[in-house]
Amino acid sequence: MSNHQFNQHTGTYEHLEVQDHVSIHIGNMLCSLPPTLPEHNIFRVRHQLRRVNEKAYDPEILAIGPYHYGNDKFKFMEEQKLRYLQQLLKRRNEGSVDRYMPTLREQEQLARNCYAETINLSQEKFLVMMLIDGCFIIEMFRKYIMTELRDENDPVMHDLGGIRPSITRDLLLLENQLPLFVLSKLYDLTKGPDEHHEFSKVAIMYFEVEREGPGRNLTIGSREHLLHLYHTWRTSGWPKTPRLNCTPIMPSAIELRESGVRFRAVQEGQLSDIKFKNGTFELPVLYVKYDTESKFRNLIAYEQHRQTRDINYFTDYVTLIDCLINSSKDVEVLRRAGIIKNYLGDDKVVAEMFNKIGDYVPVCNSYYSEIFQNVQAHCNKRRNIWMAKLRREYFHSPWAFLSVLAAIVLLFLTAAQTVFTILPYTK
Repeated sequence: MSNHQFNQHTGTYEHLEVQDHVSIHIGNMLCSLPPTLPEHNIFRVRHQLRRVNEKAYDPEILAIGPYHYGNDKFKFMEEQKLRYLQQLLKRRNEGSVDRYMPTLREQEQLARNCYAETINLSQEKFLVMMLIDGCFIIEMFRKYIMTELRDENDPVMHDLGGIRPSITRDLLLLENQLPLFVLSKLYDLTKGPDEHHEFSKVAIMYFEVEREGPGRNLTIGSREHLLHLYHTWRTSGWPKTPRLNCTPIMPSAIELRESGVRFRAVQEGQLSDIKFKNGTFELPVLYVKYDTESKFRNLIAYEQHRQTRDINYFTDYVTLIDCLINSSKDVEVLRRAGIIKNYLGDDKVVAEMFNKIGDYVPVCNSYYSEIFQNVQAHCNKRRNIWMAKLRREYFHSPWAFLSVLAAIVLLFLTAAQTVFTILPYTK
């Protein structure tokens, strides 16, 4: 065998050996891949959504669950969690958490499966996280409802430094969740004799959804997590209208006003109460506060990540508002109509918020497809544009109306005088 042939065979063997190592490595990767489970329902927000506004998806002061576990940024609230657990044990005359551990150990794997990413916490750390975070949430909800349980030096309940709005905000972040069955089990294990509600009802009472929600009784079982519970309550009872094949495009508020559209605010209305009829656009009052963007973004992220994407209520609502708002002048139109209550102060900030909130959010059809179609049909009628122009230029104020009326009367008198002047000559 020549040297050239030997080198060729040697290279082939080396190539095969390299291939074997690669195959082994890939085989190990495939074996270690966790199975795809249907119960995944707590996700990390995908990168495209996150990069538009990272802060909207990150906790401000309170970390719940494994995704933000161990961050020194939340040290203050970690201390409050331990105090709440200590107060719970003291109230129940329990010297340790031994009674709760068997239940948590039974639920550990089921809880881990709820997270879309593999959780690398040890069993001990994962159980500690579930117990401390879970007990903090259920105790905080209890103290909110049962004021006699509050400690006079409690910074959470007495809102020292204004931290409670941040806590409420952080509890509704997609990445900041515990499985609801964990919270329900801990709540049932620590119930007092005077507590008769299910945990889901207690959670709804804490979020004060009755003031914004459907205002009807709703039986809620063991839902996925608190954000899911909030979403379910806010959208319960909404009609599931058929999705029409319609591109969600609409003129802005200023353009609609120029086409003769009138805006009317619906007090205490739901997002399902949006209507367009006879040139009048009815929308529920939208309170824009410091946490509005974070709440909408996380509700949208939840709708984008869930497996059942039949109707994306909040995604479709924000898309509609984004169509109406192109600039601060559009916000001003809606604010003057009472539709937007701007607690941020600057209309430009509100406009920028809604102009960016839909970035990288795919929208095909819409819950409001019929409204989009009706608005477009109204704007395509020239008569509506002419009437709007007439009202805007000649009837925008009482003085303008009187001037037009005087001109019409003068024209009528001039015509009458001309007729009476001509009549004798014709006779």
